[in-house]
Formats: sequence, C-alpha cells, structure tokens
Amino acid sequence: MNLSAFRPRSSPTSSILSHIHTLSLSLSLSLSLSLSASLLCKQKLSRMALSLRLHNLLSPTFRPKPASVSNASLSPPNPSLSLLFSPLPHLPLRTSHSLTIKATSSSSPSSPTTVADQQGIEINLVPTKPIEGQKTGTSGLRKKVKVFQQDNYLANWIQALFNSLPPEDYKNGLLILGGDGRYFNREAAQIIIKIAAGNGVGKILVGKEGILSTPAVSAVIRKRKANGGFIMSASHNPGGPDYDWGIKFNYSSGQPAPESITDKIYGNTLSISEIKIADIADVDLSTLGVIKYGNFSVEVVDPVSDYLELLENVFDFQLIKSLLQLEFRFLFDAMHAVTGAYAKPIFVDKLGASPDSISNGVPLEDFGHGHPDPNLTYAKDLVNILYSENGPDFGAASDGDGDRNMILGRGFFVTPSDSVAIIAANAQEAIPYFRSGPKGLARSMPTSGALDRVAEKLNLPFFEVPTGWKFFGNLMDAGKLSICGEESFGTGSDHIREKDGIWAVLAWLSIIAYRNKDKKPGEKLVSVSDVVKEHWATYGRNFFSRYDYEECESAGANKMVDYLRELISSSMPGDKYGNYVLQFADDFTYTDPVDGSVVSKQGVRFVFTDGSRIIYRLSGTGSAGATVRIYIEQYEPDASKHDADAQTALKPLIDLALFVSKLKDFTGREKPTVIT
Repeated sequence: MNLSAFRPRSSPTSSILSHIHTLSLSLSLSLSLSLSASLLCKQKLSRMALSLRLHNLLSPTFRPKPASVSNASLSPPNPSLSLLFSPLPHLPLRTSHSLTIKATSSSSPSSPTTVADQQGIEINLVPTKPIEGQKTGTSGLRKKVKVFQQDNYLANWIQALFNSLPPEDYKNGLLILGGDGRYFNREAAQIIIKIAAGNGVGKILVGKEGILSTPAVSAVIRKRKANGGFIMSASHNPGGPDYDWGIKFNYSSGQPAPESITDKIYGNTLSISEIKIADIADVDLSTLGVIKYGNFSVEVVDPVSDYLELLENVFDFQLIKSLLQLEFRFLFDAMHAVTGAYAKPIFVDKLGASPDSISNGVPLEDFGHGHPDPNLTYAKDLVNILYSENGPDFGAASDGDGDRNMILGRGFFVTPSDSVAIIAANAQEAIPYFRSGPKGLARSMPTSGALDRVAEKLNLPFFEVPTGWKFFGNLMDAGKLSICGEESFGTGSDHIREKDGIWAVLAWLSIIAYRNKDKKPGEKLVSVSDVVKEHWATYGRNFFSRYDYEECESAGANKMVDYLRELISSSMPGDKYGNYVLQFADDFTYTDPVDGSVVSKQGVRFVFTDGSRIIYRLSGTGSAGATVRIYIEQYEPDASKHDADAQTALKPLIDLALFVSKLKDFTGREKPTVIT
C-alpha cells in the first residue's frame, strides 16, 4: 500500500517554509555544537602547535617550511602558527642537513621556554651549554663544516655575539646578512635570521640566495646606515661538506669587529646558557622582496646593485670601457666563487667586455672542487693562459668571498706588495675618487716596503699595522688613510672598510686605460709589465716571496715560534747571520694611533742593515691545524738587476730563513704548500 496517498497535500509556500524551518534548526544545532567544539579545539590546537614548535626546534630531522616572499610586505595572519601552515619550500635546498637548535644544559635536563615579545612574535629560550674552541681568528670563526653542523655550534656563537653587543647596537636596528655561496650558507642564514629576531633586531637585509661578497656587505652597511652585518664565508679556503665554513661580524662603518668585541664574544661562548630564537618560518631567499613577522622583517635584495653603484662613483667607467674597446684582451677568473655573481653585471654589461672574458663565472657551493685562493698555485689555469704564447693582455682573479685579488699581465705576475704601491702611485691621475690625492697609505707588517717608498716620495702619512683588515678601519674612520694593502692578495681603499678584489681589478684597468687613453686602434699599448717596470725604475724593486706551510701540526708550529721568540730575546744589533748584519729583531707590537689600543705578538721579525727582512707568522685564517708563513724581502735599487727572478734573487735569504727557524725539525715539512 502506498502511504503517500494518505499524506495531506502541502502548498508550495508551506513546503518552502518547512524547509527553511528545518534548515534553521539544523544551522542552530550545528552552530551550537561548533561553538562548543571550538573552545575545546582551540585549546587543543594551541597546545599541539606549541608542542610541535618545540619538538621541531629540538628535532635533528626537522626543517621548517619557508614562508612565501613577494615584492610587497607580507604579514602571516597568525605568525604563531606559521610553522604549521607555511607553503611548500621554493628555495632549492640541496642538502638533507637540517637546522638543529637543541636544548642542552650542563645541569638537569630542561625544555625551551616560550615568551611573548614586543616584536609580535614568540621567542623560544632554548637552554644550551658552552662549546669549546669558539675563539675567533684574524677574520672571524672558521672551522670545518661538520663542526658547525654540530648541535648549537653556530647558534651558540651567534647568541654570544648578541650577548657581547650593547643593546643599542642592534635592538630594533638593521643588520645585513650575506655570504660567498659556499656549502652550509643557506642553512646557516636561517639560524642567524631567527636568532637575530629572537634578540630584538628590527630587520635583516639579506642578499638573494644568501649571496653578498665581503666588499658588498661593507658597502651595503655603509649605504643603508645599518648597525652591522654578518658575513658567512671562510674566505679563500675550500668549500663543501668536508671542507671549511666561517662567520664574522662587521660593525656599523662596515669594518670587521675589533678585538675588543671578538674577545667579548669568545668570553661569552664560555658562559652561554640559553639561545633566544624566534618562532618564525624559514625565509625564501630565492625571491626578492620583504616578509614581515610582527615588527620584525626580512628583505631579500639584489646582491649587486648597491655595490655597483658605489664602484661607478669611484672609477671612470667610460675610461675603462674605452680600453676594452681597443685591441686589449681581458680575462677574469671568478674561481666559481662569489664574484661570479658580480663579474657579468660589471665587466660585461657595464664595461663592455666580451662574455667569454669571464672564466668560472658561476658560483658553486664547493667552488667547482677548487681552492678559491687567487695565487700562482691555486689559480694555475689562469696563470698558464696568461703565460701562453698568445695570452691575453690582462688577467685577474678573486677569491671565495671576493675580497682578494691577483693581477697578471701577459707573461707577468704582479706581486700584491707591488700592486698596492703602484695603485697608490697612480691613483690621483687615474681614479676620480682620488682626484684630490690620497690622505695616507698603509700596509700590513709582512707586506714589502714598496708602499713605504711611495708614501715618502708623495709626502703622505704612512702606517704599518698587524695582519688583519680591521686594523686599517680606525685609520680610515679618522680620515688618516685612503689606500692600503696586504701581501696576502688584499688591496683596498676607504670607499668601504674591507679589502676589495674587484676594486683592485678596476684600479688596475683604470691605470692601464689612463696610460693608453690617447692610443688609436692598432697602436702598441702600454702593458702591465711596462707599468710595473717603470715603477721599479722610479722607486727601486722590493724582491718579495712568501712560503706557506699549510695545516702543520699545531704543537710543532707553536714550538717553532716559541724557539724564535727565545732567539730574538738574546739577539743584538750587529749580530751576523751569514752575509747579513742584524739591525734589529723583535715580535711586532702595534699601538693604534687613533684609540691607543695595543696588540702584541704579531710576527717575529729579523730586519737587516741592508733593508732585507725575514718574518715568521702563524696564520689565523685557516680552519684546521696551523699555517706557518715565512716572508722574505730584499730591496734592490739597481735597475739593471730588476729583471731577475725573485726566487733566484732571494735564494740566499730563503736558505737563511729556513736554517734560522729549524722549520723542518719542528714541523717535519720538506717543502712549502704554496710559494708566492
């Protein structure tokens, strides 16, 4: 039986009203249940979110998902949940190693504490304990990658840095972040950004893909009036999972942090107990733009533009371009390092060089399995090309982070000591930035005396400082210094507060261009060797060489230096060393003429009455063992002897240096790793 026939008929209107009534009851019930469940869900979700965040911070396999970046400022609707709801990564990470900030404590086990922060983001206070061996060297903290990948190793040092700075030097301020593109930089950048936010920094400005050369960081700090900046680099040392990584901090004028700060950092690494890390998502470093988390923001910028703008204000780009339009062949080897990001925009796009004038121009995390140190050993391919029968007129190379340089002519090597002297002697006429003349000149103590003679002839103030670019900074800030250099392939000026590889290349191109500015196509050009030999004829030649013994056993190297210090303590002027007569012997001590600070034990010197010198130092730029460096110099005023091979001219002094030091007995080394 069909019961529907016995149901009363409904009008269309009553049917609609019935449906509305039913829907209303359903919605009311749904809303009621939803509100009740929401309260429970919200509490549970909050607890789950906090639990997940803390678990993520402590988990050795966790990698937070990055927040998206656009050309406009973005604010996540709820930054405290950003770790849960961030979009998928865009940054092409190539390693499985993850960010690890772990709760470690020398006392009883403890967990991170989450606190509210005025920046509008949550800060996790992660317990930690000191880690040995975090004392900075000549230029920052450098170790093997695997050391930095240890739990909290990098985080401890970054937090110790913030603990060492006055709050006004970073609170709500701007810090710059960049590096040379080596392995581990991308992971390290995320750690640095989060700890900076956790300590109250207002903004981080970072180069795209984490790229900013060391000179560019200094330039950006100065242009943007930043409080300082982090540089992720181990400079000229090799990169990759089994090789080197490093970190250093530059201050507000763009110069490396002084020893007063680095000493405090080291002291704080010995007593650190907690790390302040912001609970924010990874930043996509592959996209230009700004991302905000509360009052904290990160801006990803083009790594070239600010630096290029500065260089255009220093040099006459049109003059250099006119040289490259002549029959002048130029080759720049970026060594698969950071200057690969700058070479094409500067040399090709701006100056008109041929695209094939750039060699190894793609920055790689392991520098193409090479050693990015621009010297005669590690830039051998470039050297071979320049010394070939039909080699280019000019060749140059730069190192891992872009602050060092090597200059070559066809079949001709320019020593770094000669290079800075020749730049200083020609700067006023060839480089617009120095049109009024340099304010003063300076060199590191081991660098040859070639620059001294230029300062004397030009009647300029002259300074001899310890190895380390930070010692030039005070002189520059006080208006006492314009051009300076180190024998370790570092050259620069007061346009920034770091040595600058591309600056040196442009300075040399400017000198060659100025000497050839009236040449017509087809006429013989003044060459690199012509410029150098003319300089020697005017000032005399300082024959110079450096012997490097890399990764020596530290104990033996230190014993050798102790032995030399004992030797100089008993040495007297007039003592005979073979055919050489001692003028004085000491362990170099420097008193800063600006602030009166004193640094000692900067290198053992034997200086002879004819101006010859032997110097011994342990380098502070390596990441393992000890690098022993021996510097040998002899002045020759006789132009008829200037064309002699340096190793031949210096052989008696080199033999004496090895005999006096007993290097083989202390280190077991038969031959140097590198001869410059």
